[in-house]
Amino acid sequence: MSDNPKLDPNPGSNTEKDPEDWVSGGEPMTGAQASYLKTLSEEAHEDFPGDDLTKAEASKAIDELKTKAGR
Repeated sequence: MSDNPKLDPNPGSNTEKDPEDWVSGGEPMTGAQASYLKTLSEEAHEDFPGDDLTKAEASKAIDELKTKAGR
């Protein structure tokens, strides 16, 4: 077995990471997240969760609203 991860036939995945584990999760949500949250809130007939969410909180809210909106 090689020590080179590029040659590993079964590499681990880092594409999914819990927002609580994000290095930048405590930073304010991005403009794109806020825009998407507003759209999803309207589609799901839910109140917009607010402009003061962190990136991690916004990500979780997006996941919840996507389900409610049927996406």
